[in-house]
Amino acid sequence: MRFSVYQVSRRGGREKNEDRMGYCYTRESGLFALADGMGGHPDGEVAAHMALQNVAALYQRDAQPVLPHPTQFLETAVLLAHQQLLAYAAERGMSDTPRTTVVVAVMQQGQIWWAHCGDSRMYLARDTELIARTRDHSYSELQEALGRHATGAERFNRHVLFTCLGSPGKPMIDVNGPVLLQNGDRMLLCSDGLWSSVSDADILRLLSEARTVADAVPELVEQALRQAGARSDNVTALAVEWEGEGDAPDSISTQDLDDQGFASTIQGAGQEQLDEAEIDSAVREIQDAIRRAGKKPR
Repeated sequence: MRFSVYQVSRRGGREKNEDRMGYCYTRESGLFALADGMGGHPDGEVAAHMALQNVAALYQRDAQPVLPHPTQFLETAVLLAHQQLLAYAAERGMSDTPRTTVVVAVMQQGQIWWAHCGDSRMYLARDTELIARTRDHSYSELQEALGRHATGAERFNRHVLFTCLGSPGKPMIDVNGPVLLQNGDRMLLCSDGLWSSVSDADILRLLSEARTVADAVPELVEQALRQAGARSDNVTALAVEWEGEGDAPDSISTQDLDDQGFASTIQGAGQEQLDEAEIDSAVREIQDAIRRAGKKPR
């Protein structure tokens, strides 16, 4: 398996950067993730970091060397991250829980699956066509899907989210795929600091027309910062070009890894990192809840 990947995160006009991103891969599978810690709640950067850490920990356990059920994995992994945020707040007696959005994609066996909660986005481009884009869990996207247009005071809260990780209720998680990949397909994960300042048309154009994803990502991030100016949010982007089994320069090849081989740019967090027994226990609870809800692994 071969792919090219490039990632950038900038603080923008904020006091700190609460976005996190990273990727993991085995010999036959790759996981790519991005989280945006939510302002207005405590420890947004912790929430984003823990979300990625938990997704990566479950991926390392289950991808041997491929995920047997990618859709089930994505839902379970995101719910695991949510549960750990609730546990983090409870253990510390916090009156409010750290919260974050998240978007996660899995590439393996020539296909891609993805999941998201909140308004961090995934774009999938093929040549100059947008194959897929996530739909934000926000008032504005909901109204657009219903064919309605916000007027007057409704516009003020149009980007307010109605779900995220760490909220008191069970999060809404959209899982999609698989889509069969073609060599040269490019995927972009980004926080709202990017897409809120750069139109979908410009994102598609820059993602498609750049010579490589290493050229596309910095230009997208810089354009978002320029457009937003001094009030810019954190801007984070991670892009991947699928190169299949071919031989491409400057790409990552997984062929030297064995069946248990694993590489990751997502770092642990010391005492917050789950051990295998904790992961097993949490996953059993989540999967029991999914079965009770009448959902079957795919």
